[in-house]
Amino acid sequence: MTYPLRKRGDRLKAEELERLKKFFENNPAIKLAYEFKERLCELLNRKHQTAKECKRNIRELKTMMKQMKYEATQEFERLAGTISEWFTPIIRMWRFTKNNGITEGFHRKMKLIQRMAYSYRNFQNYRLRVLVLCGVFH
Repeated sequence: MTYPLRKRGDRLKAEELERLKKFFENNPAIKLAYEFKERLCELLNRKHQTAKECKRNIRELKTMMKQMKYEATQEFERLAGTISEWFTPIIRMWRFTKNNGITEGFHRKMKLIQRMAYSYRNFQNYRLRVLVLCGVFH
């Protein structure tokens, strides 16, 4: 039963939705927690927001964090603490779409090359190998 609870609501199959519905009839407190989780996920998954939308999102997130901290179970209180630690990066994620994925990809490729080319004694050979495998020389 825990799998459908952890899965995002928009990705649930019809039979999973039906099982959840029956489960929530007997467990209304868990239904409230699930609905809260869904609202939080929807809020955190927003992208490409304008400055005005970001301000609205910040207010909404702060309200939800207060609810988690003072009105919910201990697990939600811990989640509120985690979100407050990541508050600035979350705001940046809403506003800006750039990330360092390309840099991380090149870094990973260089580490793999380094493992394969352990016996290279000449740095120039290693450098050329990195440039070739990263697509600089076609």
